[in-house]
Amino acid sequence: VDYAASKGAIDVFTIGLAREVAAEGVRVNAVRPGVIDTDIHASGGQPERARELASSIPMQRAGSAEEIAEAIVWLLSDAASYTTGALLDVSGGR
Repeated sequence: VDYAASKGAIDVFTIGLAREVAAEGVRVNAVRPGVIDTDIHASGGQPERARELASSIPMQRAGSAEEIAEAIVWLLSDAASYTTGALLDVSGGR
């Protein structure tokens, strides 16, 4: 419950802060990654966790750290200059 509550709080904070500072030219967005295949699972004793969860993801695979980074780079770019208050799901549809 605490994990879900903190995720919800970040969403609300992102949207609220974006509205508050938009007139100053400040953009506030959040990236919400899904299952990402990283070494963190191995350090937690579950090195195959991301691959095991792949069947529950509509795209049938875990994402990569590079895919998350690309989403962040886009949000930082001029291409996203009219984007604020966005909750960008990079989750393979999950």
